[in-house]
Amino acid sequence: MISKNAHRFLVSVGLALALSQTSAVGNEPPPLQEVAAHERQATDSSDNLETERSDYKNRLNESLQTFLTHITFRGHFTTDKKDSENELPKQDEYSITSANHVSGDYWLLTSRIQYRDIDVTLPVPVMIRWAETTPVITLKEVSLPGMGTFSSRVLIHKNRYAGTWQHDDVGGHLFGTLNKNEAFSDIPTK
Repeated sequence: MISKNAHRFLVSVGLALALSQTSAVGNEPPPLQEVAAHERQATDSSDNLETERSDYKNRLNESLQTFLTHITFRGHFTTDKKDSENELPKQDEYSITSANHVSGDYWLLTSRIQYRDIDVTLPVPVMIRWAETTPVITLKEVSLPGMGTFSSRVLIHKNRYAGTWQHDDVGGHLFGTLNKNEAFSDIPTK
């Protein structure tokens, strides 16, 4: 993806080269009005492409916000601590009561966390980035009161999730299904 400034620069360089070649063979350079019109057309085209991309990402975010509100992630997790390779995956469950897109890639997921003897609902700041039409939830070194520091990368595909997690010095994998009456497949097309 080329920025607007880079696009304008490339158009200007192309025009300068074209002008220098026409002067070299004795032809008159195009009038300045034509050059300005060509630059405006290239800029408008670039602006339209940026607007289309932005509109598409907004539609993706709106669909995801609706989908993640009142959803339960129900599945299993593994640990990669020493001597755990023979352990079976353990069950776990996470509920999100609301998902709010803050801006850019930043979201606030109000989540019910049940961990050992803790059962609390609190807002968790995350980043959600898109791999095409697949959302990837990123929790990056977030400290949760009374629980420790957590990191994770979790992708959502249809009605399933999978990823990795880290809690202080212990980590592992997590995977399961999304408990909702629909799958995340009502994705707007370009």
